Amino acid sequence: MSPASYWRLGFAVMILHALLDRTAVVCGRQSTEEAYVTLLYGDEFLLGVRVLGKSIRDTGSTKDMVALVSDGVSDFAKKLLQADGWIVELISLLENPNHVRPKRFWGVYTKLKIFNMTNYKKVVYLDADTIVVKSVEDLFKCGKFCANLKHSERLNSGVMVVEPSQAVFNDMMSKVNSLPSYTGGDQGFLNSYYTGFANAHLFEPDLPQQWLHSRRIPEMERLSTLYNADVGLYMLANKWMVDEKELHVIHYTLGPLKPWDWWTSWLLKPVDVWQNVREQLEESLPGTGGGKNPNDNLLVKILFLLPLSSLMFCYYRSLLQISSLGNHIRQLYNKIRFRGALAYSAVTANSNQQQFSYGAQSKVPVFLGGLSIFVCFVATMVSLVLALLIVPRQVMPWTGLFLMYEWTFTTFFLLFGGYLRLIYQWGRMKANQVGSISSHNEFSDKDSPKGHQRQVSSCDIATCYYGLGMAFLAIAAPSLPCLLGITALFSRFGLMFVGGLVFASFMTYASEHLGIRSFLRGLEEKDIPRTKNLCFLC
Repeated sequence: MSPASYWRLGFAVMILHALLDRTAVVCGRQSTEEAYVTLLYGDEFLLGVRVLGKSIRDTGSTKDMVALVSDGVSDFAKKLLQADGWIVELISLLENPNHVRPKRFWGVYTKLKIFNMTNYKKVVYLDADTIVVKSVEDLFKCGKFCANLKHSERLNSGVMVVEPSQAVFNDMMSKVNSLPSYTGGDQGFLNSYYTGFANAHLFEPDLPQQWLHSRRIPEMERLSTLYNADVGLYMLANKWMVDEKELHVIHYTLGPLKPWDWWTSWLLKPVDVWQNVREQLEESLPGTGGGKNPNDNLLVKILFLLPLSSLMFCYYRSLLQISSLGNHIRQLYNKIRFRGALAYSAVTANSNQQQFSYGAQSKVPVFLGGLSIFVCFVATMVSLVLALLIVPRQVMPWTGLFLMYEWTFTTFFLLFGGYLRLIYQWGRMKANQVGSISSHNEFSDKDSPKGHQRQVSSCDIATCYYGLGMAFLAIAAPSLPCLLGITALFSRFGLMFVGGLVFASFMTYASEHLGIRSFLRGLEEKDIPRTKNLCFLC
């Protein structure tokens, strides 16, 4: 065989090996003896696993990444993980033997199956809510079992190094019903299983290789906080209690404040690290670039356009109520000239003081102010809850914040504006029953064309001031910590609480006055046609 033939044969063998390695990854077969492992019960943590995988690959690691997924994971999620480079292994869930436990711990004992991954010599387990910020390849030098201590003497199972063993796994399975779990989950069980873990030696990755190979492999070793930096540490002091430059793994453990939920970015500064990696996610499948979800993309567009379409429709209807563009301009001119007096005959146009005639004031129900305050706060709570329910949790932070405000404001204006319209109609009905209150201020003929019946605009300057004031405070109260550069969680909550008190005080004052104003306007405008307007609060 000629040298050229040998060269072509060698080149073909290299290509064949590369194709076989690639096929092994795609089909779920291992290609290395050591691996990174995570666990996925449902699609909720899918984005977390994608970001975790991206962060591992960004460190230059070429080891296998294995995702143990249960039946609750969709086929789309499995395909997406495979496209991202994960080896997807289907597993059955292990039943949690503890009857007293949090509901979210129903399948956490499944994590123990990493001890049975005997096709690998060593695995590094990482929770889906962790992110690798610096290479953790040194962890494969660790002993048979390594974890990090939290709360003084408790090991945390969010980051673990395991030397899989069939014997160890079988022993665990024989003890799951007898060993207690202080958490009601796998972490509590592991603390009971590895007794004396708090006294284990600290893992030192920089020791000479000769010494590492000559020593007896320890049964347990403790990992430094650098390999499992809890954001709770950051929260307490508004900084890492270790050298930030030496961090290897960040663990987002604060209950509902997971990094993929859009609101968490506005509360915890370390989430910026996670979001930066998320933005760099490739489009492994169509519509998944930047951590996007194809289903959420369509929903976000609908949620964005629906309130705007409603506003445009209301504005179009308000234009149809005006006979001509000239009349529209004339009404705006009169409104500016008389500072909102067009809507009233017995009301002065001072936005800070509205003085009604004594006869009108005496007809206001005594409970109307309190009722308006109650309805306003209920409308606010309903609007907030509705917005939180319909805005997808895993959209980008700015998208989530914008949609939250858009839907909260729109729903509030519809609910409270509808209430004010009912109060206005109540006032008109009351006037029809007991006789209308005479108007003391009439516009001269030069302000309106001869023969044109005066119509009352449903919006006045003072009402706009109240509405804009509430909207401004609703935005300013939660935004104040960001504007002042405050990053400490407790300080942020404190400042937001103070801003919320100011907002609640102004909303109490405004809702009471708006309710009374709507009733009195109904009394005075009994016989005057009222145009529909874009302003929901009027």
